[in-house]
Amino acid sequence: MNEMSTGVAELKRRLPHRHPMLLLDRVVQVEPGAWLIARKAVTCNEPWYERLADDAAERDHDYPALLLVESCCQAAGLLATWDAPVPDALGDRVMLFGGISGVRFTGRVRPGDVVEHQVRLVRSFADTVIFEGRSTVGDETVMEIEQLVIAFRPGSGLATAAPVAADRA
Repeated sequence: MNEMSTGVAELKRRLPHRHPMLLLDRVVQVEPGAWLIARKAVTCNEPWYERLADDAAERDHDYPALLLVESCCQAAGLLATWDAPVPDALGDRVMLFGGISGVRFTGRVRPGDVVEHQVRLVRSFADTVIFEGRSTVGDETVMEIEQLVIAFRPGSGLATAAPVAADRA
């Protein structure tokens, strides 16, 4: 186990995500090839809250579920690339979201909360990696993911892909 405190500067060296979509703040523990624990501090100053009315109900401040999933996926991406980071979105080895199943939301996340994502590598083969994950706020589990799939592809093929026609009449 590697106890540590990897902050935002190191995350930017390891992932292609940037503000406002870099949804992790710190890696606190990692066992390369096995598991990783990362944290995300939620604040009321994030872009997804700026359009809320001053009199919005407390429940309206729930952190968007999709962003909670994305944040956990970024933690899995860090684990998948721990020994070989892929900070270039169109480099030689591009990390792509492959799929997700068995997502259960079991609690709420609100500004002021620190979410801890715990991801575990379940299986790795060729260019595909499968994880499971759990997210907590304090002692409360707020989300569970049975299966999260990340695939790697050459960036050169993605950069030259032909655009899909919106309407073929």
